Amino acid sequence: MQGDFRRILSQADPSNGAAALDAIEDGLSALTNSRPAVAAQHLATLAFRFKGENRLDLAARAYDLAARVTPAPAAAYRLAAIRTRILDLCRRKAFDPVEGLLQELREAKAAAGDHGQNDPSLIHIAWDYELAGDAEGAVRSYLLARIARDQLGGQALTIDGDTLERKIRNLRILQMNALAEAGRHEEAQTLHERTRHVLGLGPLRIYDIVSARQAAADGQGEYRELLGARRIAEPEIAFLEGPVALTSACGSLDAPPQYIARFKDCLTFPRSNLVLQGNRLVYDLAAHPLSGIADIKDGVNPDQIMTAVYGAKRALVEEPAETRTLDAGLMMFGLQSKNYGHWLLEFVPRMLWFNDPACPADFPICIDDHMPETHRQIVELLDERDRPILPLSAQATRFRELGVAPVPTFFPFDSRPGMPVYDAIWPKDVLAGMRRALLDKIATHGADIRPTGRRIFLSRRNFTQRQLVNESEIIDDLTRLGFEVVHPEQLSFIDQIALYHSADVIVGSASSALTNCIFCNPQARVIALIHENRSFNFRGYASMIESSGARLLFVRGTTIAGEKTHPFHANYRVVPAKIHKGLDILGIVAS
Repeated sequence: MQGDFRRILSQADPSNGAAALDAIEDGLSALTNSRPAVAAQHLATLAFRFKGENRLDLAARAYDLAARVTPAPAAAYRLAAIRTRILDLCRRKAFDPVEGLLQELREAKAAAGDHGQNDPSLIHIAWDYELAGDAEGAVRSYLLARIARDQLGGQALTIDGDTLERKIRNLRILQMNALAEAGRHEEAQTLHERTRHVLGLGPLRIYDIVSARQAAADGQGEYRELLGARRIAEPEIAFLEGPVALTSACGSLDAPPQYIARFKDCLTFPRSNLVLQGNRLVYDLAAHPLSGIADIKDGVNPDQIMTAVYGAKRALVEEPAETRTLDAGLMMFGLQSKNYGHWLLEFVPRMLWFNDPACPADFPICIDDHMPETHRQIVELLDERDRPILPLSAQATRFRELGVAPVPTFFPFDSRPGMPVYDAIWPKDVLAGMRRALLDKIATHGADIRPTGRRIFLSRRNFTQRQLVNESEIIDDLTRLGFEVVHPEQLSFIDQIALYHSADVIVGSASSALTNCIFCNPQARVIALIHENRSFNFRGYASMIESSGARLLFVRGTTIAGEKTHPFHANYRVVPAKIHKGLDILGIVAS
């Protein structure tokens, strides 16, 4: 048999590998009686060759035969066979048998005294599927990686640093979104069922998406329009270098109506904008004619307390395991409420409508409990009814009656991948009304809001994103021109607004802090520093800041390359000479 064995080994090639192993297996008993250790080594060498030829099924079989030929190193050969078979099955997307093989792998490692350095990297297999755009292959591989992590001490984080559970959830959302957009909501529901228990999630329920106006028109609520739909103007944008060809899409110039609406028996999720009533999802943004460009993040962001996907005028939202119930409330909670820029533009204007006589005076104002204290200060300033303010923790909440008011414009959290950035334009009338109400309020608190000629530089030193990396150089330069350095986040809201309104000149990074220039006095001049990205929301900043009457000039610096962050949040550098030129253009004389 030894001569035949050598001949079979030498003649094994891609066309007859299986036949060669069949022949060896038929004569296996003879090999075990004649130099079995040598035969096992030959078989292991053949297995190694098969692996190099990417014929993993044959390699696994050759290792198995080697284990059967000789008892001495059989455990090591058996271990190699299992590892190779796992790789083969995963690469062929035959995932079902692998879970059982992982248990066998654990036992084989114990028998061989192996610590697992050569275990197959299921995370790398999943990553390869992910890079190839095969979400299902990636999910199945990450699910197996969870078992390997728990049973074998395998890798705990993915290649890009996510937990396995977060990665599986995100990939499932991508899959379900694609199905929902194609109108295949029931299939998305079934897909979620396959992994929800692993992730500790509840079942998904399908809802029709409607606006607040549509919901009320169906007789399921009350809707009172306080400011009708109207056409607004696109702002003129001034850049230091002259006209810039922007790559973002101009936001709609049709400002939506402003209203107060009331709905009974609603299920809500703090830190989200979703309102569920019966079989409907009441959400103006998702119901808007332009919603197809929006990357809706409710139920997707890491701080969300449920899973949700959207498409074809319907949504799938996870049913909560537990809920609390409140009699009534006004909805001042929602997505990104803790972010000051989102809070000031999307949430605060609602207080204008909550103060209207059409809105019940006895409803508490409900906010998210993770918001900064300054956010609550704004609500207290604007509320004219002395309502209680109720912070809500991250738990699904059912309202017997809920009051809602809109965002001033159509404002998606982000544009969908592959689409131009949507640069929302904010209506001057609503922002001016909010501005006037707040200025009047802080004046009654004794704040001095008279213009005083101050020159302010807004520091962003305490933030890690969208940093002006040479801020110290800019500060040294501007202080010689009479500028004072301010960290707005260290001031109370009243002090911030008084500061901005008193200043004649403000220089700062285009960020949440610059949003407060809504409160500038009409004679003020503002220089917004920003990176080179031409898709940035220049129209948005121009429309909000110039609603005060102030004049705005953008000064673009040099983007710092190589950063792994959203393009909007890239760090940058601005040479002082550019700021000097901007001050000259705005007619600001050096002091």
